Amino acid sequence: MGFHWRLEVALPLGLAMLTYALGWTRLARRSPARRHPALSARLALALGGLVVVAVALLGLHDAAHERFLPHMVQHLLLMMVGVPALLLADPLAAALWALPVAARRRIAALLTERAPARRAWRALTRLPVAWTLYALVLWLWHLPAAYDAALASGWLHDLEHLTFAAAAVVFWWPVIGPAPRVAPPAAAAARVVYLVLAAFSSSALGVLLAASPVPLYAYASAAGAGPLEDQAWGGVVMWAVGGAIDMAAVLAVVARVVGGEGRRRAPAAGLP
Repeated sequence: MGFHWRLEVALPLGLAMLTYALGWTRLARRSPARRHPALSARLALALGGLVVVAVALLGLHDAAHERFLPHMVQHLLLMMVGVPALLLADPLAAALWALPVAARRRIAALLTERAPARRAWRALTRLPVAWTLYALVLWLWHLPAAYDAALASGWLHDLEHLTFAAAAVVFWWPVIGPAPRVAPPAAAAARVVYLVLAAFSSSALGVLLAASPVPLYAYASAAGAGPLEDQAWGGVVMWAVGGAIDMAAVLAVVARVVGGEGRRRAPAAGLP
C-alpha cells in the first residue's frame, strides 16, 4: 500500500491534526490534573481517527480504483472507524480553543439554543432522519451507474467520499453524543434498534454484492482473482466487518446503560 499524496486531501487532514493538537494543548494547560487521562484518551482518538481517514483516502486511493475489495475497505474505514473515532474524541472544545477569542464567540453564537444552525442539526440527527440519510447515501452510491461514474471522475469520487463522511457524522452523532449536545440522548432501546437496523441494511447490501452472479461494476480485473470474485469478497467484508462494528456499537450502548444503572444503585445498596 503506497500513499497517493493528494494535496486537496492531505492538506485539510494535516490542518485538522494541527488544529486539534493546538487546541488540546491549550485546553490541557487549563484543566485540572485529574482530567488529563480523559484528555489524553481524546487526543489519541482524534489523531487515530484522522490517521485512519488518511489511510482510507490516501493509502488506499490507487488500489480502490483497481479493485472492488480495497474500495469497500476504504469506505468501511472512513464511515465506521475514522468518523466514529473522531466523534468519540468529542473534538469541539479542543477545536474552539485553537481559534482566536473572536472566532470562538462567533461560533458560540451559532450554537445557542434558538440558533437556526443548532435547530437544523437537531432535526438532522434525530434517529429516523439520520438512519434514512445514512442508508440512502450507502445504497445510492453503490448503484452501478453512480459507482462507475465515481470511478471514472476524480471530482465525483471526492464528492462520494464527502457524502459518505457527512452521512457517517449524522449517523453516529445520536449514538455517541459529542458536543454540542443539541438534544437529550435517545433512549438506549431506541439506539439499539437503530444500530441493529443499520446492520441489517449494510449487511443486506453486502449479501447482494457477494451473491450477485455477474460483476456489477466496471473493474476489468483483480490481482489473483476475477472481477466477480473480487466483488464477492468486497461484499463479504461489508457484510461481516460492517455488521460486526455495528454489533460492537450495540454492546457498547448496552454496557454504558448497565454500568450507569449499577453506579446509581450502588448507594442504595449500601455499597461504597
